[in-house]
Amino acid sequence: MRTVVITQNITVDGVVEATDDWFGRAGSDPETDAALAAQRDASDGFLVGRITFEGMRDYWGPKTDDTTGVTAHLNAVQKFVVSSTLTDPGWGNSTVLGPTWREDLREIKNGPGSDIVCTGSISLCRALLATELVDEVRLFVQPYARGSGARLFDGTPPQRLEPLELRQFPSGAALHRYRLVA
Repeated sequence: MRTVVITQNITVDGVVEATDDWFGRAGSDPETDAALAAQRDASDGFLVGRITFEGMRDYWGPKTDDTTGVTAHLNAVQKFVVSSTLTDPGWGNSTVLGPTWREDLREIKNGPGSDIVCTGSISLCRALLATELVDEVRLFVQPYARGSGARLFDGTPPQRLEPLELRQFPSGAALHRYRLVA
């Protein structure tokens, strides 16, 4: 059985919305980059909503000068796009999951493979948190306070989270890994 993981960059005040480029200002370091690469490399499925998918497809799909491995991973990984309007994803290895996406994801999860990661896609993440399909939440907490903006858990049912890992990086960011407890 595969693991469904929500991975988000998040501010110290809980904001996941990146409308003012806070993520770029938060900074990075080789240890953080290595942790992000390890998370990426442990997955063979990528789950996103249509808006996030289209942005990533248009940015990463044609990119040829990327040395981070993100482009190669995104072009190779199986992508699952939750959408009621998209019919032709226009990016290799992409499957559109329509109105029955929850049942479809349950079937995909029960099949062979490794992690299925959902990142960005705030509305989809919230919808996932209202199901029993999410196994783990990985939060890369950035040393930046946004003050306002969309928060990951707004409008979701109460969740009990069991800590799995807490790791601090030289940039001031910290990885918080949690297992969702039923």
